Amino acid sequence: MSVASDLIRVAEQAVNLATEIIHTHPMSQITGKGDRDMASDVDYAVERRVRAFLAERTPSVGFLGEEEGLSNEAKLGTVWTLDPIDGTANFVHGLPLCAISLALVKAKRPILGVIALPYLATRYSAVEGQGAHSGGRRLKVRDTANLADAIVSIGDYAVGNSAYERNRSRLRITERLASSVQRVRMFGSAAIDLGWVADGRLDASVTLSNKPWDTAAGVIIAREAGARVVDLNGNAHSTESKETIAVSPGLADELLKILQASTAESVNSHT
Repeated sequence: MSVASDLIRVAEQAVNLATEIIHTHPMSQITGKGDRDMASDVDYAVERRVRAFLAERTPSVGFLGEEEGLSNEAKLGTVWTLDPIDGTANFVHGLPLCAISLALVKAKRPILGVIALPYLATRYSAVEGQGAHSGGRRLKVRDTANLADAIVSIGDYAVGNSAYERNRSRLRITERLASSVQRVRMFGSAAIDLGWVADGRLDASVTLSNKPWDTAAGVIIAREAGARVVDLNGNAHSTESKETIAVSPGLADELLKILQASTAESVNSHT
């Protein structure tokens, strides 16, 4: 049995703890992290509890959390990555579209992942080479062949330093997709986007960033469900990729052409 197979049960237990905290810990404080970015006291409570649990259960594995960074650097080249609440802005505003995202990463690739949507009673999980599942059901991406029939999610627009410049390509992509696909959606959580591609609820997700706590769990879940997961150039996704694009294989080439053309147009229009 692989290391990932052994540790998926530990990951599930950690996500159970996180889910319980979200349901029982009333939010009382919000901490600003920068321009229109924030963390709640619930984010910190979840991360600290999961960090402590995994340090006890897997002492040779490192841990990288969104809120408090890296601890226990991996001795065996493996590290847990956690976003305690992916979609904190949604959470703070009482919107149910947020997720717990936990993955185990080895050699720049996730080898297992668990995503829980605490307010939608939904959980996705995957182990490399063993498929992706939700509640005992095996996940499979949609067999969509035409972009005109596709629902595509896009990641949040940028905030913080250089947001205006970084949003040029995002806005151009939104414009091009709006004229090519059935619908464009923005849910505010990369974990949800990737999980819903795996579950066949979306045909593709486009995130022009790649923070491992946001994306690692969703990447392996989408990949194990049959999605093509790549960067903007169509290269296989890793933790070093600049973008995170998950798409039903039948749409990949056409979607990538649109994304690449949109990005080039954005650059050329401001040079």
